[in-house]
Amino acid sequence: MNKSILQSTLAGLAITALSLAAAGQESSLTPAFLTTPSIRIQTMQGTAFAPKLRISDFRLQPVDSDDPAPDAAPEASEKSDTQDGLVKRSIKRIGADQKRLYLAPFEPHNLKWDAIVLVGTGAFLAADRHIENNISHSNFRAYQTTSNIALAGLASSLAGVYLYGAKTEHRHARETGAIELETLVNTFLIYTPMQLIFARQRPDEGNNHGNFFKHHAFNTSFPGGHAMFTWAMASVLADEYPKPWARVLSYGAAFTVTFSRFMARDHWASDMFVGTALGLAIAENTFHARCNPEFESQCKHHRRWWKVMKMEVQ
Repeated sequence: MNKSILQSTLAGLAITALSLAAAGQESSLTPAFLTTPSIRIQTMQGTAFAPKLRISDFRLQPVDSDDPAPDAAPEASEKSDTQDGLVKRSIKRIGADQKRLYLAPFEPHNLKWDAIVLVGTGAFLAADRHIENNISHSNFRAYQTTSNIALAGLASSLAGVYLYGAKTEHRHARETGAIELETLVNTFLIYTPMQLIFARQRPDEGNNHGNFFKHHAFNTSFPGGHAMFTWAMASVLADEYPKPWARVLSYGAAFTVTFSRFMARDHWASDMFVGTALGLAIAENTFHARCNPEFESQCKHHRRWWKVMKMEVQ
């Protein structure tokens, strides 16, 4: 009996050894085990069965490189496809925004606004040096601090709305955060080339005349970046939540940032005027193209003076 057990044990060990040897082959080869016929072993105590081992019973089959790994998680593939789709949709969406924004000034219903901005810009350009020479040049650090506080408060409010919408699935808050981010991206894509092209000197640079086309770099004077971005943020927030207190706080923060940056001599008056106009225009255009009229926002009310646009409901 002990001899029969020993023989069976040795047969099992042989199978295990061959299995480990097959598993140790290169990853491009996968062992395919065939059913192995057994043979009888006549012993003194009786008949025992042991597997009949033949090398030919083990076949190595190459793995097709096109086949997915057997342990590949389908969820990971689906997640990757979803992310790729999201990136493509976002790029397509921003591209459509940029096309619409660059063509907007040439639309007939916007010509009156073009005229107001051009006349105002020309007037401020002519008066820039006179205005600059008649404002106080002291306490500029206090003005910069005031600007930073107002900007931080506005940005924190918007970040809070975005996080609240993402965490609670609140549809209106989610739309506010999505349109806000989209507006900031659109603003950046218009602000950056203008900075590089116009390359205007700040009030304390060069000969203090605010000359254009002097140093083609990022973060120059024209247009005013703080005004452009803060008015864009404030406009979306005020449109999404058109309560009097919300509008006062959002537009008040944008005005505080714009005025304090001007008083700190970071920009000329024309820089801030153009930055304000562009920020408002970009925000209003993006908001009315993307807002959902089901929410209690300015999405429907502004149709009285803003051209009715094809909107994509979120």
